[in-house]
Parts: sequence; C-alpha cells; structure tokens
Amino acid sequence: MRAIPSALQARLDSGATTLAQCWIVRRRDGAVLGFTDHDRDLIVDGVVCRAGTGFAASEASQRFDLSVDGAEISGALSDDLLSEADLAAGRYDAATIETWLVDWSDPMLRVLIARGALGEVRREGQAFTAELRGLADLLSQESGRLYTASCGADLGDGRCRVDLASAAWRGAGSVAAAFGTSTVAVSGLEGYAAGLFSAGRLSWISGANAGCAIEIKQHRIVAGEVRLSLWQAMAEPIAAGDGFVVTAGCDKQFSTCRDCFGNAVNFRGFPQIPGNDFVVSYPVPGTPGHGGGSIGGGGGGVVGGGG
Repeated sequence: MRAIPSALQARLDSGATTLAQCWIVRRRDGAVLGFTDHDRDLIVDGVVCRAGTGFAASEASQRFDLSVDGAEISGALSDDLLSEADLAAGRYDAATIETWLVDWSDPMLRVLIARGALGEVRREGQAFTAELRGLADLLSQESGRLYTASCGADLGDGRCRVDLASAAWRGAGSVAAAFGTSTVAVSGLEGYAAGLFSAGRLSWISGANAGCAIEIKQHRIVAGEVRLSLWQAMAEPIAAGDGFVVTAGCDKQFSTCRDCFGNAVNFRGFPQIPGNDFVVSYPVPGTPGHGGGSIGGGGGGVVGGGG
C-alpha cells in the first residue's frame, strides 16, 4: 500500500493541477539519470530530473494475472544526457526505473507509483520508445532447475566453478583488422585453440566501444589468422588497435565440460536423459533385441513373446 503524504492527498482530492511525472533511471553501471514531463528541472529523492527531454508515458493497465500491459515511455535522444550510442551499446539494458508523481510547486510532496525495469527499446530518428516491465514480470520468468541434457549453469558461475580468471580461459588482444561491422582479425590470441572463445564474452578496454561487452559468435583460425565473429554490430565503429579481453565459451554439452574444462563433476545437466530421437524411435527389423522384427522380442511375433 502506498503511503501518500497527507498534504499531497489533499491536493489530489481538490483536483490540483500542480502535478508532474518524474522518472529515475538507474543503470547497471551505476549511472543515475532523472527525467520529468514538467517544463523545469525538479529534484526528486536527491536526483535532478531534467526537463525538456520530451519524456512522456502511456497509460498502463493491469490484468488479474499481474502482468502489465502496454506501459511505455517515450522521449528524445540528446548527446549530453541520453544518447543513441548508449542505447545501442546496451547500457540501458535491464536498467531499473522508478515513476514518481510529484507536486512541482513543492517537490517534497511526492509518491512512488511504479517501479520496474526497461524492456525493449525502439529507436526512430532522434526519438525512442521504451517498454516498461513491472515487478510482476518476474513472476512470468522461468525459475528453478530444468531436466535437460545440456548444462543449466553459465560458464564460470557459482554452480559451474570454472575459474575464468585463469590464463587458460582468458585472453587479451587487440584488433588487427575489421571485416564489416561484426568480424575482426585479432592479435594476442595465437596460443589458444580455435573455438575456445566461441559463445564466450568480449569486453572492450580501449577504443570507441570501451566499457561495452558482446557475446562472441565464432572463434576460428583462417590461414593462420585469428578471427572473431560477434553476434551483433557494436554501437561504434571498430578500429585497428582497439583492445579487448575475452573469456572462454561453452556449448553446455557434457563432452565439452569433461574433455575441455575437466569439470564433469560440476556438470549441471542430465546427459543420459532420453531426447526426442528416443521418443519417436521405433523397432527396426533385424536389429539385436527385436526378435526379427517383433516388438519386445520373443521370436513368436507376439508382443511380450512366449509363443
């Protein structure tokens, strides 16, 4: 239940028009930004909420299943506050957002009306629209452990326990040449076997994309040259000399866990579980154990055998 200051409640009851909405965005890298639909800056909870950003919100309706339907915010991109490059680089992915109702004549009179996370962001020219996902969205996410043949852990996490800080699974290098927007030839990784960094993570430590990270699609060696293909283009152009750090990837198969990482004891899957091939399989005449084609064997052509 929301605690509404009595003075604010009185103004709400009177139909006062001195109300504005403010949004406080907290990114995972620690950056905090504030926005408001008022015509001047407001300070809310110690955060300056900037005006003139074109921020506005749509109406949000709530269903009985607690899912929020159709809640969005929109605004304009600006280089000094909210840039297209930051959005494209993923710096706002999973950022938390607070929505406040504020009396702009006395910003101390305010109430928190929603808290959630940013979802899908769409950009068009100098404008953007972001989906707002409420806390109820967590209830629709998969949780717990699933029975699957592949591993349910992420390489290097507390369940996997592979030490990604080890030089065996971690490398540093720089870009030697860029091919298009998502494939690069690199130096510094010549001592690693091809494929080790496929499905791994590349973090830029210098260049225009410094501070950003991306998943590696493929790590291969072509005519003695190490090449990395990324899953998507970076927000900024990649240039020769850009430095990076990479960590190994895993396809989550038991054979990889055992043979590559020597970590079979921590494998978090069930490699013996029957798969779809087993479910749809059928007896093949003449194969051992099928009694010349009868189901269940027995030699008499009857289910269960026995003549």
